[in-house]
Amino acid sequence: MEDIREAKGFKGFVEKLTLGITRVLEGLPGVTDVRFVEREPAERRFLMSWEHKNDCVLPEDLRDFYLTTDGFTLSWCSKLDNEPVPLGSMVINRVAKLVPLCQSAVFSLPSAPTLSDLDTEEETEGSTGPPEAPHFDERSRIFELDPCGGNGKVCLVYRNCTPGEQAQDSEVWFLDRALYWHYLTSSFMAYYRLMITHLGLPEWQYNFTPYGPSPQAKQWACLYQPLTSYSNLHMDPTGEPVLNKLDPSKAFRSKVKQPLPKKKSAAQSGGSGGTPKMHGSAGRQSGTRR
Repeated sequence: MEDIREAKGFKGFVEKLTLGITRVLEGLPGVTDVRFVEREPAERRFLMSWEHKNDCVLPEDLRDFYLTTDGFTLSWCSKLDNEPVPLGSMVINRVAKLVPLCQSAVFSLPSAPTLSDLDTEEETEGSTGPPEAPHFDERSRIFELDPCGGNGKVCLVYRNCTPGEQAQDSEVWFLDRALYWHYLTSSFMAYYRLMITHLGLPEWQYNFTPYGPSPQAKQWACLYQPLTSYSNLHMDPTGEPVLNKLDPSKAFRSKVKQPLPKKKSAAQSGGSGGTPKMHGSAGRQSGTRR
């Protein structure tokens, strides 16, 4: 990725680094003020110092990313009543801000609960599918990649760590505001493409949770990302997805009509003596005319 900066001018560099998303955003209706913050590459000694300090090996794709740009910030606005409203935000923290996830100093009293107190076996089992969710104790090493504007945190996670040993394998997870973990991708580059694809829309990470983003965030996604926005299917008690299926036999069931009485034919009337009566009636009518 170091060769990216050999592109002609700043626009060529941004085009390759952002996978062309800036040009896409500028072509969307109502989008304005697309801003990309240019940063110098991180120095190798800073990356080595980070690995030594945190006893973790940076994944190769994240290392190449930092050797291209020390962090990533791209934001854009949408016009409402001719006023720009901040909407999209894509952030990858700088190396200096790639710090371990820890609790705030406000809760650092001796008797205050810690994040590791949330690591009960019952909650861990209830909040995960495969793979197993990270832990807040020494079993996992967690570093913040994106603060998500206060709607959660995207983290670089090293699971199954052993004290005193350097962690090798990492994944990208999303920690929601209720402190539940949700698996995103197995590599940083896969997450980076995912972030670009979702245009940095608010709460897009919640698409990978069982409950999804807020109604307002869904409206923004339907406006700017109609082809890829989706909602999770609801499940019935048997585990099958509940879809709006139309059964014509039930929806358009006609009312039961009573059979109409059959009209008697002339032959049937004559056999029962009905014909003379008809002649008599006709005779009386003719006699009246006379």
